[in-house]
Amino acid sequence: MMMTLLPRLTALTIVATAALFGSFAPSCAADKVTILTSWFAQAEHGGFYQAKATGLYEKAGLDVTVRMGGPQVNGSQLLLAGDTDFMMGYDIQVLKGREQNLPFVTVASSFQFDLQGIMAHDNVADLGSLRGKPVLIAGSSRLTFWPWLRTKYGFTDDQIRPYTFNLQPFFADKDVSQQAYLSSEPFQAQQQNEKVKFFLLADGGYPPYGSTIVTTEKMIAEKPDVVARFVKASLEGWRDYVRNPAPGNALIKIDNPKMTDAQISFALERLAETKALIGGDAATQGIGVITTDRYKKIYDFLVAAELLDPKTDWTKAVNTSFVKDLRIGVQ
Repeated sequence: MMMTLLPRLTALTIVATAALFGSFAPSCAADKVTILTSWFAQAEHGGFYQAKATGLYEKAGLDVTVRMGGPQVNGSQLLLAGDTDFMMGYDIQVLKGREQNLPFVTVASSFQFDLQGIMAHDNVADLGSLRGKPVLIAGSSRLTFWPWLRTKYGFTDDQIRPYTFNLQPFFADKDVSQQAYLSSEPFQAQQQNEKVKFFLLADGGYPPYGSTIVTTEKMIAEKPDVVARFVKASLEGWRDYVRNPAPGNALIKIDNPKMTDAQISFALERLAETKALIGGDAATQGIGVITTDRYKKIYDFLVAAELLDPKTDWTKAVNTSFVKDLRIGVQ
């Protein structure tokens, strides 16, 4: 009897001891990650806030900080310095960085096209009708979409007027048009009961993506699994945000108390109408997809506009491996 019980008691002791020490064993810590957005919190950042709010990042083993950008925040510098792991970027910014041998890499895109456009008064038929008329643009736009407008529609530099992010000059002159963001300036015009038209540059073939996810060569080389988990969880956040944005919106308004429900609603309506998340290649390949063919078109545009040294190795600016097989949101 004793010989029969001893093996059982020994086994029970081992199990109990393992359970006791296991209860004190530290759990596997989540990987800390920071994403820097491009501006103050808004619906156009909703996927990241949604992933944070609903536990998608936590489920992926990530402890993510969503850090707001703004007019005084230099995302490129912070990314290079290691103060952020990812930033919401822009293809032209990344390619210009590559021109200077800076190690930026685009790994996904929130939107399948840039949300930039031109806002005009209600009597304007199309973008071509603005040739020869004054257009308010920021100085930085001379190095992004303005050369494309010159080539595509015959705009000339003598049309340029400075845009100070004040809509009053536009409201005061029916001959003036101005640069605008899909969900920003048109919303402000609506609030002032001004009838306007918004012409999305992407509808005419302007090639950049919108609100890309950018990291560095070092991050990809040293922590590819973290990059993969962050990209997947973020894109799942975008999928869920458009279905039920309430959790993400709550965090957006905590970070940016000035953001109103009305503006968020307006933005979500515009994103849905234009299929910014699910249109283009995303319709068949999934939310967040980027392709080398598309990136080559962006490179070709910049070279043709003499905005980029043709010797720039554009292939180093994009890595499609983190999104090509995800197919998030594809039924």
